[in-house]
Amino acid sequence: MSSSTMLVLGPKLWVALAALTAAAAAVAAVGRLGHSRQIVVAALRAAVQLTAVSLLIAAIVASHWATAGFVVLMCLVASGTSARRVGAGRSGWWAAVPIVAGSLTVVAALLAAGLLPTRGIAVIPVAGILIGGAMTATSLAGRRAVDELTGRRGEVEAALALGLSPRDAVLLVCRAAAAQALIPALDQTRTVGLVTLPGAFVGVLLGGASPIEAGVTQLFVLVGLLAVEAVAVVLTVELVARGRLRPREPIPALGG
Repeated sequence: MSSSTMLVLGPKLWVALAALTAAAAAVAAVGRLGHSRQIVVAALRAAVQLTAVSLLIAAIVASHWATAGFVVLMCLVASGTSARRVGAGRSGWWAAVPIVAGSLTVVAALLAAGLLPTRGIAVIPVAGILIGGAMTATSLAGRRAVDELTGRRGEVEAALALGLSPRDAVLLVCRAAAAQALIPALDQTRTVGLVTLPGAFVGVLLGGASPIEAGVTQLFVLVGLLAVEAVAVVLTVELVARGRLRPREPIPALGG
């Protein structure tokens, strides 16, 4: 194994990947989780997508325009994924607002401050990490908010009857539940170095940097993710409260 490789590459690795995918799907099937097929599809998609990106990355990072286009593509895919997770219909494009506002604002600030090099090889990984975090936070917050509104519609109606505005009634019911979307990022930040050594740390370390440089890089990524996901959660809840991001099936308590 070379110093720049975390795993030993070769046929055994592909066999291990296939075995892990099959095991995950089998466990989901035995446990009746209902996601066996999705696990296999997700693994196959990841393999195809990572292969394509690996082949194209050299050309992409050499051009600022190609880099910008790839970042836009990441935002579009992330927004579509979150819209599906929330269960939004035609209003699903609003999922792009918390994702873009949360992630690209931070990327732009880093570029403007000179902390992030303008090279594509630097912009794409950082943007991808932040966009991915914003996507996860948007999906979790939106899903929790919609589930709370669906399950506690009587409380929304009671709040409306007491004179609260529709926005305030929705926030009263779903804000606390949606805020739980921050728990994964909080737990990861609290336990970093004690439970896990996340990807940024390992990647920078394998790239030849010192452990201190790798640690500082990982700290920046984790704190950046907290900021990005906090913004995404707040904006997602606000969009749900204002009726912009809605489930396909309208909530009677809010007048559809």
